[in-house]
Amino acid sequence: MSTMLIAYDGSEQAGRAIAYAARMLKPATIEVLTAWEPVARQAARAVSPTGMHQPVIHAEEDPAYEEALRVCREGVAIAEAQGLTGHAHLVECTTSIGQAIVDAAKELDVDVIVAGTRAISGLRSLWSTSTADHIVRNAGLPVFIVPPEDDADTVADHGTDI
Repeated sequence: MSTMLIAYDGSEQAGRAIAYAARMLKPATIEVLTAWEPVARQAARAVSPTGMHQPVIHAEEDPAYEEALRVCREGVAIAEAQGLTGHAHLVECTTSIGQAIVDAAKELDVDVIVAGTRAISGLRSLWSTSTADHIVRNAGLPVFIVPPEDDADTVADHGTDI
């Protein structure tokens, strides 16, 4: 395995995915990717029915950017603790997190994408988007998905799953 992209969002599942990938895939190079969405876009989506205009915030001033940078650096540190050498990448999400990861994988020309998943199923899955599923269906390259450790790791919130 030569180049691996690790989708890292700061969750336990993402950290677990790094550990498994390091042990099982033994990559030569890793690219740690954190997808983020500007606060203004998040707010606009939340209040769009009201017609309110949102202020323009530049990435360097955006608290979401600062948090994504912190999270991505954390992912690189976890990878380095596993004996890997990694590079940090932030990608601004304009459509979906899954698509941002797929696009970055193509741009970085990686050999495999690694992601953790919460493995949400049943009724809860109807209200949740599956980032891992989107990656598998759209990446066009191998995807290494690491499930949660046990049922206690599966959360009941309604966000993305990596």
